[in-house]
Amino acid sequence: MSTREEAREAMTQQRQQEENLQQSMLQRTEAELADSGESEIQQSARERMTAQRQQEEHLQQSMLSRSATEVGLPTQTDPSVQTQ
Repeated sequence: MSTREEAREAMTQQRQQEENLQQSMLQRTEAELADSGESEIQQSARERMTAQRQQEEHLQQSMLSRSATEVGLPTQTDPSVQTQ
């Protein structure tokens, strides 16, 4: 093998190694971005579920309070009710 062929082969190997390294870095970056986006989506979903649950609890409490008021039962928000 001549010196030129050896140099050409060494350059080819070096270029292939650099391409492999770039491909590996690209794959890692894509994976990190996918994980990051998924985490943000999960966090947003948790926050929305919590807000929805709180809204439903508030609505249920309001309905119970109104019902109690309509039938003449004391409610927790009624100032005439004394806690023991």
